[in-house]
Amino acid sequence: MDTPCGTSSADTEVHAGTLPHDTKLDPNCIFCKIVTGEAPSFKVYETKYSLAFLAKPPVSHGHTLIIPKYHSRTLTDPGLPDEFLADVGPIMKKIAVMNGEDSYNVIQNNGRTAGQSVDHVHFHVVTKPANQPNQGLVLTPQSWPSYPTSDEEYAQDAAKMKEIGRTHGFPGVSA
Repeated sequence: MDTPCGTSSADTEVHAGTLPHDTKLDPNCIFCKIVTGEAPSFKVYETKYSLAFLAKPPVSHGHTLIIPKYHSRTLTDPGLPDEFLADVGPIMKKIAVMNGEDSYNVIQNNGRTAGQSVDHVHFHVVTKPANQPNQGLVLTPQSWPSYPTSDEEYAQDAAKMKEIGRTHGFPGVSA
C-alpha cells in the first residue's frame, strides 16, 4: 500500500490517545500527566508511542516538544524500549513541515548540566523565523564554542565510543 509523502504505514494504524500495553508512566511527571490527559496541553501530533505538543513557555512560535509515551529521565536510562523512540525522527520531520519555517533546530538535552529541565526524555523542534532573529535559539561562536582537536584525539574518542558500543552489544558499531 502506497502512503502519501511524509507518512508511514504506522501512521494509519495509530489512534490518538492510545497507549501501548507495555508503557510505563510516572504519576508525578508533568509530561506523563499530559500523556494521560490529566494536564492540559496543545497537542499537535500523536502516535501510539509518541506525543507532540507546544512548549510552554516557547522560545519561538511553534516550539514543539516530542515525548515518548514512556517515562524515562534520559535516553540512556535503563528500560526505555527502542520502539518508543522509533517514530520520533519522522515526527520531528512532520513538525518541521507543519511549522512552515525553512530554518529550525532540533534539540535533545540529557541531565541538568546539559540543560534538561523536565525529567522525561523530550525533543524540541524550535523554529527560527527569518524575520525574527531573536526568537528561537540564538547560536553564536560564544554560545556554541568549539575547540581544537588533533586527529589523535579524534581516534581516541572514536575508539572509546566503539569499545563502549561493543560492550553494550550495539550491532551498528563501526569496525
